[in-house]
Amino acid sequence: MEWIDEGIVLASRRHGESSAVVTALTAGHGRHAGLVRGSRKGGGTYEPGNLVRLKWRARLDEHLGSFTGELRHSTAAALMDDPARLSALTAACALVDSGLPEREPHGNIHRAMTLLLETLESGAALAWQAAYVRFERDLLTDLGFGLDLSRCAATGLTGDLAYVSPNTGRAVSRGAGAPYREKLFPLPPFLADAAASPQDETEIAAGLALTGHFLERHVYAPHGKPLPPARARFVDRIAKFADPAPVRRPG
Repeated sequence: MEWIDEGIVLASRRHGESSAVVTALTAGHGRHAGLVRGSRKGGGTYEPGNLVRLKWRARLDEHLGSFTGELRHSTAAALMDDPARLSALTAACALVDSGLPEREPHGNIHRAMTLLLETLESGAALAWQAAYVRFERDLLTDLGFGLDLSRCAATGLTGDLAYVSPNTGRAVSRGAGAPYREKLFPLPPFLADAAASPQDETEIAAGLALTGHFLERHVYAPHGKPLPPARARFVDRIAKFADPAPVRRPG
């Protein structure tokens, strides 16, 4: 068995003295692992976030198999001097590595993650932070737990959407949600409108609280797992720049 595909390195775990088990998100084969022999010779090829061209080989399809790879672009090196962006990169890799089923094609997520990596390198602070939150929203959608932010769950109206139900993931308008606002998530406008931009890190923190709730509820809790620590560290980093008033999270 053999295939060649474009991949984004998600994790590299040491195996023996000189090898590693590398996990990558590939364009056509989903989240896939392989053994890289003599990985120390590869330098920084298999750092999380790097773009690589991978060849996978195995005697049988169900075997772990082995990877050989060619570095296309070193995202990790490009972000090394920016701890916040590097933290976002690490969080995204950890979510995909722990949240996606193995060997199932997820082309939409591969494209979304590729876009996120590009924005992490070139976007202004609020732009890449918004891209990260949208990436988590897209991850939920691709896993079958998409948020419905198109219209109010109570009235059917598409305007003045201000909240999200923590139970259904559906948007609620400002008027309909006002009596229950303490039980609802605030909806940052940039998450529902692709043309909108966040005004500050408080909106980013609100978006992270929203997507984190549904990732935890639908993707991790059913398997008895917590959200990845790398994501928690990224959220804490964003919180330091957000408004001192805590972002409300429904109980």
